[in-house]
Amino acid sequence: MLTYPLSGSSSELVINILSMVLSQHKPLDRAYSQHFSGLTLPPSEQARVTQVVGDILRKLNLYCYLADIQPEEFERLGSKLLNAWHIFHGLELPNMQYALQVNLEDFETRLAHAKTQAPLWDGCPQWLDELGSEQLGDAWPLERAALSLAPKRFIRVNELKCTKAQLIERLAKEAVEAIEVEGVDSALEVISDSALFRTETFKAGWFEQQDAGSQLVAAALDAKPGMRVVDACAGAGGKTLHIAAQMQGKGRLLAMDVEQWKLDNLKIRARRAGAHNVETRIIASSKTIKRMKLTADRVLLDVPCSGLGVLKRNPDAKWRDTPERLPILMALQKQILQSYSRMVKVDGILVYATCSIMPAENRLQVDAFLAENPQFVLLMDENITVADSGFDGFYLAKMQRVSE
Repeated sequence: MLTYPLSGSSSELVINILSMVLSQHKPLDRAYSQHFSGLTLPPSEQARVTQVVGDILRKLNLYCYLADIQPEEFERLGSKLLNAWHIFHGLELPNMQYALQVNLEDFETRLAHAKTQAPLWDGCPQWLDELGSEQLGDAWPLERAALSLAPKRFIRVNELKCTKAQLIERLAKEAVEAIEVEGVDSALEVISDSALFRTETFKAGWFEQQDAGSQLVAAALDAKPGMRVVDACAGAGGKTLHIAAQMQGKGRLLAMDVEQWKLDNLKIRARRAGAHNVETRIIASSKTIKRMKLTADRVLLDVPCSGLGVLKRNPDAKWRDTPERLPILMALQKQILQSYSRMVKVDGILVYATCSIMPAENRLQVDAFLAENPQFVLLMDENITVADSGFDGFYLAKMQRVSE
């Protein structure tokens, strides 16, 4: 965390970004993009701003309680919350014009009370605490606490262009310090405060920023050179590019999605990565899937999910989402798993994955699918938990088609 207070201008920037998220209900990445665009902030100061914004969103209800404000009042009372944040972290108050002051005696009383309320201390909204307790039982408190921590920075070495050792050496020349990650062969953890996307190494396509837990998903697919592979919910394509590296650029890798703009962005990333065997295809209707029945050696279904395993990285989601969204997502997951699995050929492999830690989206979905589809068998599954791994939370199930 910070060792000295934010400047007045950075404080205003934090408040403006948070106001866009909390009052205008915009995604955090869009708020960052809009407010950082055109600014000439040094990378270190931009990192400080994002660090404070992220921490406030991870524990928004705690800081609001300490400041004695409601989240919906942030646009009007944001300076009071930011002052409370500085007091909480033992920092001098920032030099903001017209800042609302915090009553220190009231703050200390509230702080003592907050320490006795574990969900509040962990920055967990009531709906999420109830869901987590219901789904995970005794394991939930550790996951809840882990989700309140700042995420580590991981990157994936692009083996189409370099080795891990070569990447570490080249990054070091650009003042980026990275270390290997135990248990994830393709991952490095960045331990220096560096502007990764401004490096020549990134521009040359030597790495992608990707959580280490996420890298385990594509690894489980075990795609080989020359295979026909489908990433059916490709999105922005982080796992697609990982699969391309597994295939050494040989074979056919089809990235599919229902949104064309995501596939357009993937094409740009694939060119930078040198992933020349990536093709993109929009899923226009169910006919797109039917035409590919029993054609793929490998299919990855990284399905839409609640994202409750990646709240460290996307903390704004827990203040925007509601428990009513989960059944809708589960119905979509079931439909995708049932429909898209038809693309897997006999003896082919299907990997179902989510960035959730909730069993209802994970093993329970897989069990229900297997009960209705005896032509598939479960080879293995893995819960990548936030508390145990230090990564983001993911689930993956590896299945094989044994008959038509």
